[in-house]
Amino acid sequence: MDGVTLVDHPLVQHKLTIMRKKGTSTKQFRELLNEIGMLLCYEITRELPTTLIDIETPLAPMKAPEIEGKKLVFAPILRAGMAFLEGMLNLVPSARVAFIGLYRDPQTLKSIEYYFKAPEDIADRLVIVMDPMLATGNSSIAAVDMLKDRGVNNLRLMCLLAAPEGLKKFHEAHPDVHIWTAAIDDHLNDHGYIVPGLGDAGDRMFGTK
Repeated sequence: MDGVTLVDHPLVQHKLTIMRKKGTSTKQFRELLNEIGMLLCYEITRELPTTLIDIETPLAPMKAPEIEGKKLVFAPILRAGMAFLEGMLNLVPSARVAFIGLYRDPQTLKSIEYYFKAPEDIADRLVIVMDPMLATGNSSIAAVDMLKDRGVNNLRLMCLLAAPEGLKKFHEAHPDVHIWTAAIDDHLNDHGYIVPGLGDAGDRMFGTK
């Protein structure tokens, strides 16, 4: 599918299979989501621009690559997107963080904003939006809308699972934003959940259901 990178690394797929099992504990689910977040972060940052700088090793001077430009911004959609954050910050500890608070109205399935906090110069940075489930697409679309309204034009979206309906709707709204995901599942059910999926990621992560 255009505009989508499917991360099919065996470690990612193995961990995802364990997460899908209904008997997986809250603790294990949370740990696995954190681990997959780090693995997906490797993929989504694979093509970051670098520049050569002069350094000295213990043996000789050399030119070596470092990431070019301002630090990244990780933008988790609350609350489930927080599951990715620790692993990604372990990988990129200097990254900034923007928090996007959205919840899904159970009747209309539309996203309602309740919180936004980001670095002042976010418009000058690459922003990676994080949400485990791209189901209806409403939350991710709303999050990207909020960021674009604040001048951000360098955006990427990272999710664990995606539904075809959500991918289609997201790309209709934001064709310029590329998506990285570990799986594209079959469909959405009448309640807006991904099938076969893994249930509600936030509830399973925090043990709230």
